[in-house]
Parts: sequence; C-alpha cells; structure tokens
Amino acid sequence: MTLGKRAFLLIFPVVLAGYVVAATLLYMSQSASVRGLERARLWQQLGLLGAVFQNDVTQNKSLIYSLVEGTAMRLFVNEPDAGYRSNAIGVMMQESIRSLSDDPTRFVSLTVIRPPLSIDYYYENSDDPFAEIPKVQVEHARRLIDSPKLSDWTYLKPQGAEPLIVHSEFLDQQTFNRPVSSAKAGSILIQTAVRPRQFLEMKAKLEQEYGAEVEVSTHPLTATGAVSATAKLGPMLYARLTPHEGHVDDKLANLKALLAVGAIGLSLFTIGLVLLLVRRFITNPIARLDRQLTDVMSGKRSELTPVEELGEIGRLSVNMKQLHDDAVESFGLVRTASWTDTLTGISNRAHFNDRSTQILELARASSAGCTLLFIDVDNFKFVNDKYGHKVGDELLTTLAARLEMRVKAVTERRVLPDALVARLSGDEFAIMVQSHPGDGTVSEISEAIVRLFDGGFEVLEQSYPVTASIGIAVFPEDAADLPELIANADAAMYQAKAQGKNGSARYSRSLHEKRTRQRHIEEELRAMNPDDEMHLVFMPIVDGHGKVTACEALLRWTSPLLGRVTPDEFIPIAETTGLFSKVDSWVIDTAMANCHRIKQLFGAETILCINISSAELYNRSIADRFCDALDRHAVEARSIEIELTETFAVKLGDQSQRNIDMLRSKGFRISIDDFGAGYTSVQQIIDYPAETIKLDRALVESLTNSSALPTLRALIALCHAQDMQVVAEGVDTTEKMTLLAAAGCDLYQGYLISQPRTVEDLGIWAMQRLLEQARESAGAKAPAKGRKTSRT
Repeated sequence: MTLGKRAFLLIFPVVLAGYVVAATLLYMSQSASVRGLERARLWQQLGLLGAVFQNDVTQNKSLIYSLVEGTAMRLFVNEPDAGYRSNAIGVMMQESIRSLSDDPTRFVSLTVIRPPLSIDYYYENSDDPFAEIPKVQVEHARRLIDSPKLSDWTYLKPQGAEPLIVHSEFLDQQTFNRPVSSAKAGSILIQTAVRPRQFLEMKAKLEQEYGAEVEVSTHPLTATGAVSATAKLGPMLYARLTPHEGHVDDKLANLKALLAVGAIGLSLFTIGLVLLLVRRFITNPIARLDRQLTDVMSGKRSELTPVEELGEIGRLSVNMKQLHDDAVESFGLVRTASWTDTLTGISNRAHFNDRSTQILELARASSAGCTLLFIDVDNFKFVNDKYGHKVGDELLTTLAARLEMRVKAVTERRVLPDALVARLSGDEFAIMVQSHPGDGTVSEISEAIVRLFDGGFEVLEQSYPVTASIGIAVFPEDAADLPELIANADAAMYQAKAQGKNGSARYSRSLHEKRTRQRHIEEELRAMNPDDEMHLVFMPIVDGHGKVTACEALLRWTSPLLGRVTPDEFIPIAETTGLFSKVDSWVIDTAMANCHRIKQLFGAETILCINISSAELYNRSIADRFCDALDRHAVEARSIEIELTETFAVKLGDQSQRNIDMLRSKGFRISIDDFGAGYTSVQQIIDYPAETIKLDRALVESLTNSSALPTLRALIALCHAQDMQVVAEGVDTTEKMTLLAAAGCDLYQGYLISQPRTVEDLGIWAMQRLLEQARESAGAKAPAKGRKTSRT
C-alpha cells in the first residue's frame, strides 16, 4: 500500500466522521417534519376513504327507496301467483334495477323476504345463474326480524366473497309504507346490497401503499403508533390504518441518501486538499526511494543511489542501500541452493526449466539447434525395493556424476557450450545439448550413456541390473517450445523402452502421427454420436453338430473424419480417458434390441454375448444399466452372456467382484474372454466366477497340433471340472476343429464357421445354411433310395 493511500485511509475516516455527525443532526431535525406531513396525509386519505364509503351507502339507500316507490315492487308484493310473480314481475324489477344503476357492471342484489323468514325473491346481476343469497345476509335478516328496527343498513363480509353494503326496509303489505312496530311481524323485508367497488379499490391501494391492512369494525377504533389514522364510515362503522413500522423510514430513505452523498462528497473534497500537501512534502521523496528499490528488484538497476534529503528520509536511503547490498549476496546463495537437486547435486527441474527456456530463446534467435535427451533408468524401482533406498540414492548420485563427466568430455572435445544436466524427478534425467543436428554429438553422448550400463551399473563395489532408455527430441524440428520438446522426448523414451530398453530412440514422424491419431481418436470419441457412427456385427458360435447356440456382438466404428477405426485402437483410449461409459451403454442397448431377431433366426435358447469394457466393472451402475436394457427390450437375463477379458479377471477388485456377483444374481451369464492371452494360474481358473471360458485364438493356434493334444485335453477337462463350457476362438480350419472336438471342446467360433456379420447378413447366412443342410440331406437320401429299388 502506498503512503498516499495510507494517508488517505487514516485521514479520511476522521473527516468523514465530522460530516456524518453534521448530517445526522440535520436528519434528526428534518425527520420529525417528514413524519408530521406523513401523518396528516394519512388522515386525509382515510377521510377520503370514509367519504367514498358514504357515497356507496347513499347510492344503495336511493336504490332501495326508488324500488319501493316503483310499481314493479308493488305488483310483485301483491301478486298471489308465485310463478308469475317470480318470472314476469321479477323481470320487471330487474329492469328497474338496471335503469336505476348508473354502472351496469356494478354488483347489485335485491332480496324480498316474507314472514317469518321466507326468501320470496333473490336477484343479483352476476354471471352465476344459480347464485344464492349469502348466508351472512340471511343471518342479518333474521336478527333484524327479531329486533325492533324497521330500517337498517350494514356492512357485511360474505365468506369467500367481497364485502357488501346491505340496506333493509320493512314494508306493510297493505299500505306499502313502513309499518308500525306492532305490525312488524307481518311485514315484508326488502333488502338491497351493493358492492362498494370504489371503496374496496381505494382500500386496496392504501393497503398496498402502506403495507398494512385497513381495519373495519363496528366498534370505535383509536389511532395507535406514531403514524396512524381512523375514520368513521357510518353510525356504527369505523376504519383504522396503521402502516408498518418501516413505512416512514422508507419515506426518509431519499433524505438519508442525499445527506450521505453530501457527507461523502465534502469529505473527499477536504481530504483531496490535505493529501495534496502531504504528497508534496512527505510522500514524494519516499516514492522516489521506492522507485529505485523497485528498479533494483526488477533488474533495471544494479544498485541504489542515496536520496538527497535531510532528516529521516535521507537516513532511510542510506540504510536501505546497505540492506540491499547484503541481500544481493544472500540471494545469490539461496538461488544456487534452490536450483540444485538435494540428492545428486546437479540441476533440479526448476533450474532446468529456467535455463532451457533461455537456451531455446537463444537458439531461436540465432537459428541454431539444440537437442534434449530424456533419460529413464530401467528397473530402478526393482533395485530400490530389493536393495533398499540407500542403494537407490547412491545409484542416482553416482549416475548423475558419471553423466556430467561423460557429457562434459564430449562437449569439451567438440568445443561446444556446456550441456545442461538435470535430475527431473525420481529416476528421470534430462540433458540439453547445444549443437548442430547431425554433427554426431548427440549420438556420441547417447552411446557414452548406454556404455555406462554395460554389464550392469556398479555402485558401492557391486553391480546392479539397471539400464537406460533415452528419448531424443530436436529443437526446432521436433517441437516449438520447451513443454512440447519435453513431451516429445518423453514419448521417444517410451519408444526406446518398447524396443527393448538400454538404448535410444529419436522422436519420429511416425511417432508423431501415432500420437496425433490417438489425440484425434480421443477428440472424435468425445464429440461423436454412437447412433450415427457405430454399428454392431454378430459372430455365430456353434456346437459340435453345427447348431448356432450363441452370437457375440462386436463393435465397429466408422468415423467421418478418421475412417474405419479398429477396436484395438479406440477401446484403450476410451477406457483411459473415461469415455467408454456412453459407448458401453450404446452397445448394451443396441445389442439387446437385436436379441429377439437373433432368437428368431437360431432359436429361443440362443445366447447373446456382449463384451463390456473392463473399466466399466468398477462402475457401480453397470448392473442397473443391464437391467434397464432388459426391461426396455423385454429380454430375459439368462439370454445374455457378459464377456470379461481374462487379463482383467486376473485382477478382480472388491467393487468389480461385487458387480459380477450382482449380475449373476440377476440371472446374467458370465464369460471369461481371451483366456490364455495373459498370465493365469490354476488357482485363478478355479476361482473364476463364470459359466463359460473362451480360449484365445493364440492359445488355440499353439495347442491345435497332435503333440499338444494331451495339454489341450487337460485344460478343457479342468474347465469342465469347474462347470464351465469351453469355447474355442479362431477356428479357421477343419483340422483345428477336429483336434478341438477330440479334446472335448464344447463350442466353436471362427472364420471357418462365419465371419462377423450384420443382423441382415446373418439372416441371409442362416438361410444359406438351411439350404445347404437341405441339399446335403437330399443327397444322403438318394443313394439309399436307389439301393432299395435294386433289391426289388
């Protein structure tokens, strides 16, 4: 934080506090006036609300008097025929109500009640043809009949409806005037009701504005709270509105905001003047010293120049120069330590990255070349685990020293810049050589490193079985920057391991193309839709009589960008990148969708074999996916055989074992595929949780000869002893099939029987087999028929 900012943060709160106090006092004096104005406005609003209500009461009173004075009401009361009275005269009264109402949409109702409490007529101008008089209005009529009142109006709230103003008048049936009290029992009660729409609308607006309900009561109400008002709506009807506590505070928000902005603005203006003076005489001299320190730390300056100031700032400048000189010396020691590998004493990864970046920049600027050798010690983990970490550490230390010595001897003899030798991690080393490609330097260094391991690597007067695999990448031919150069040299190192270790391999175009294709396959796997690019083919499995007992679903992928991609290419990539879940789900669903078609071709007992990714067996949802597909396609679990690779079955974990047990408990069959492709012991064969063993084609190839027949018989017998059927893969000749049958093999699969086919081609193949069998059957019967004829 700069001194200017620090001064601002120290002075500004003090100045702001003064203005805040002044603004607070002003707010307190003005808030009382605002509250008084708001209270007066509220009383005025409630007074206007009372006037609107009285207007509705007056209109309702005029309505009932006009109806009583009209001829329609007299005719209705005096008409003896109830049907005529309700229909014909009722229509006249409705017309009278419409003519007397200035707003045809306003709710109006008319009720005629004959003694003792018989609803003779009820009408309301609503859309409900079955409308009835509200119960609360009937109760009110009952109370009026029982009371001495001859005329009344009231404010009623029907349940589930808006309030009504109800006016009631008792009429003598003979004189059609208000009866005397003694004759009230035989009088007719006329009631009109209107909905005070203007009153309700205004009441709703007030409630929305003030955030509180307008209370309406038949008992007198008094104002409560600092801002509250009451109004008299009628002789026995009162209203009160008490806004929520924060209403006035909301009104004061603008005043608060204005005072706050003013306080902050004046504070900033005041502090600006103060800071201008502080910067001129205090912070600027210190800032000049700070800039010198910054330039020194960034490398723009090599030393400090004392500031020509008197007092504390001048002494501070001299002391800072002394501290800087001491720090430069200490920093050099620390940097040397931080760039050195603590075990071997050569450069570590950090120093290698920093120096290599500089070397590449120089090579790029001068159009020169440099080469990276990436070295991995083969079998180091074996030595480290068997002989101990002390031997492992000593081996790495000795190797680092010998690498530096051999590389330095080559560069000095060829008059080249010193090569950079570093330990990157564990048993991985890197050497950056500055030489022209093709001059033999890198080849000589590689051969010298490999010779270090001739006959083993000697440490502590003992030889250890380690070698070196070296990957070589050249800048700029093989890479454009350091990360790419390291990655390509690392890939070349793995190529050297694949070639047999204890040698070197140059990063090549073919290796680049292989990595590029793998990356493209991964990208296409992420983007592709299996429905658009993938399809299944099916390979029949037959018994010794040639009957198809099962079909194996095999996945095929044809990419618009990459063309046909074999399963050996994309399945490992999909498994390592976690992309196989969607492919497996598609395979399971599509295969089961074709299950009924396959059963139609070969019989209801035909088994559908589905391969799944070994990685999916660690997924807890694999059983649910299979069961969901069963339900969706109406397939029985016993018709599905799930094939697992033998190499995966060797290393079953707890979760995968639980998944297999769950699948078997639901009725699925389990098959071990490619048996013999990995490393399998007799105990593992006994422990396999499977119904079927499929012998790998390579194993079948090696065992289908007369000399290996006893071994083949023993292997099949062992599988039969575990209640497992044996399927032989790769059956492509009749000789193989004959030997497998002699050894007791149960089922056969291979190109001798059929190549993988689509469902449609499988149907054609099945028809061709039926025709061939029919021809063979006919040919077998013809000689027999001829012999019978000759006897006769």
